[in-house]
Amino acid sequence: MQPNSPWRVADFRILFTATALSQLGTNIGYVAVPLIAVTTLDATPGQVGALATLSTVAFLLIGLPAGAWVDRMRHRRVLITADLARAALLASVPVVWWFDALTLTHLYVVVVLTGCATVFFDIGSQSTLPRLVDRDGLVRANAAVMTLIAVGNVSGRGAGGGLVQLLTAPVALVCTAGAHLASALRLTALRRAPAPPRPPAGHPVRLSAQIAEGLRHVFGNKELRALALTAALANLGSQIINTMLPVLFIRELGLPASALGLFWAVGGAGLLLGARCARPVADRLGHGRTLAVAGLCLAPAGLLVPLIDRGPGLWLAGTGYLLAMFKTGMDNVLGVSLRQRMTSDSLLGRMNATFRFLLTGALAVGSALAGLFGELVSVQSTLWTGAAVLAGAFLPTFLSPVRTRRQLPRPPAESRHPVSGR
Repeated sequence: MQPNSPWRVADFRILFTATALSQLGTNIGYVAVPLIAVTTLDATPGQVGALATLSTVAFLLIGLPAGAWVDRMRHRRVLITADLARAALLASVPVVWWFDALTLTHLYVVVVLTGCATVFFDIGSQSTLPRLVDRDGLVRANAAVMTLIAVGNVSGRGAGGGLVQLLTAPVALVCTAGAHLASALRLTALRRAPAPPRPPAGHPVRLSAQIAEGLRHVFGNKELRALALTAALANLGSQIINTMLPVLFIRELGLPASALGLFWAVGGAGLLLGARCARPVADRLGHGRTLAVAGLCLAPAGLLVPLIDRGPGLWLAGTGYLLAMFKTGMDNVLGVSLRQRMTSDSLLGRMNATFRFLLTGALAVGSALAGLFGELVSVQSTLWTGAAVLAGAFLPTFLSPVRTRRQLPRPPAESRHPVSGR
């Protein structure tokens, strides 16, 4: 095992396994929740779009202040509380369904509150990771986490489709709640990190000032700004597509839920392959050049996705989705590593919150646009819109100084040593 391997750190292994459980639950829910709306509650395309929008709108509402709050709180407590909240909220759906009282309103409330918990979990997790491992091991650590997320997309969404078909969508959410509960229990083994520093007496730091500092850090840096715009556009395009897929597969093409889960699993396989290839390719081509070349060569494959039908078009669309997600997998590893390396520990929460605000805000906007276009135009036209955005998302990074960067920058002075680890 290499000296700077993240696997030497016990707390990283704990965070990794907890994230694995959380990702499993999240991905089963990703399939089950919209299928509950379509199959159990007979939701229209607009209502499916509204459901997807509400599941991510929390990042727009509380994403920025959440970053400042996370920088003030113990990350371990934040992660455990978020997982317990998600477990309780998602468990309420099968209980209410069992009593024949499930409504779209209840589902809307659950996804909004679950989204709020996810805001804190995601920001807390990404802010905890650089404190657990040496900064020189960040790329390996992020590659491991992004690989895990990709595996979760494959296994979780594939299992989600199968569980929905076998048990019905509401019962499948029992598995989702159980996975989040198991994640919370695993996180109790995470070593308690020192409390965040308090401002000097008589000099309280305003929340708005902290938020502004995080925004300036991201938008004032050409490389971070380009990474944020590329990731936001990619999320916007992919969410427009993904929001309409349940309607297309189940209602228009008459395909089973397992086929939808399998299609999403193909995208997860692309993420997995991209995450695994990111570091070795970057070692050969350079960090920034890999991001630029991957975007130029692979992003246009997203234009194949709207060709979905019941015949060969399904295979062609799946291939395009695989390649587009391969590019996203590489972006996730290299982009996250670059932005973490360029940020001091004291700004990690706010930097991550700014990115999550933009990235997940783009998901909320994409869901809303998909529902609107699906109602006013057609599902197929909506897919083409999303594919066009996804195919051009690489341009901000390609046209920025990121393209010429060969190596990661030296970390800020205060961040050259991990805060915790054993």
